[in-house]
Amino acid sequence: MKRTILHLLVTLLCASLLAGCVTRKEHDRLMTEAARRLSATQQAAAKTKAAADARIADLNSRIAQLDQQLTAKDEELTRAQNLLAKIRGQLDDANALTARLTGALKEAGKNVDALLAQKGNLNQSLKNAKKRLEQLRKAQAASERRAQLFRSLILKFKKLIDAGDLKIVMRDGRMVLQMRNDVLFDSGRTTIKQAGKDALQEVAGVLMTIKGRKFQVVGHTDNDPISSPRYPSNWELSTARAVAVVRYLIEEGVDTGMLSAAGYGPFDPVASNETPEGKAKNRRIEIVLQPDLSELVSMPTKK
Repeated sequence: MKRTILHLLVTLLCASLLAGCVTRKEHDRLMTEAARRLSATQQAAAKTKAAADARIADLNSRIAQLDQQLTAKDEELTRAQNLLAKIRGQLDDANALTARLTGALKEAGKNVDALLAQKGNLNQSLKNAKKRLEQLRKAQAASERRAQLFRSLILKFKKLIDAGDLKIVMRDGRMVLQMRNDVLFDSGRTTIKQAGKDALQEVAGVLMTIKGRKFQVVGHTDNDPISSPRYPSNWELSTARAVAVVRYLIEEGVDTGMLSAAGYGPFDPVASNETPEGKAKNRRIEIVLQPDLSELVSMPTKK
């Protein structure tokens, strides 16, 4: 710009000289004016340049700031992309875990149904086991009471046992007092002999001390047949003897509600009927302690 102004002044000076009418004084004035204008122009140009330089510096500063911001944004974008990739990976893992858990839940639902069914069966089995245990406890207590009663009767009937007139045995889980027929009856008869009455008096005294139990008097014979108008067979004879013993025990004070009578004839032997000794054992009266129904152990029912 400076060069352009100088060129303009030289042109004007030349034009004046060519005109031929420029004096020395006018020439000096023009030169002074030209110099002044040149100085003003130079100052204006300097100000413009300084303003431009300041503007350029400001723009460069803003560009540097923008570069820094852009770099920060790029770093932030990179971190965001890395975080997004990580989140996507976690989401994939979560989806896979959800799928596994869904499958496991379905399987667990089946297992829960099966476990609930098993639990119901186990609860029922536990109830049955507890019931069975309680029954076994009752049975054990009843067995201990029977054993105690057995020992007690052994002591109370010691005299008759020692004399051979009475024997206490366990048959088919029941306590049985066995008395020989020859002590109680003559052959083919149902009238109780005096020795038999004496023995039955002691028996009656002991039975009256046993409360809440029932006894069945059972008659037995050997296999020698009998036939008479009164006793057509050994059944009738054995039954009649049992009834006779019951009646006598009642006369001696035993409660009628405690007693019953039955006859087996020769059909429940305790020895062989092939020998006289065996036949003598089979001819007997048994006083059987009847089981207490509350002590019987019931078998668990299957469902």
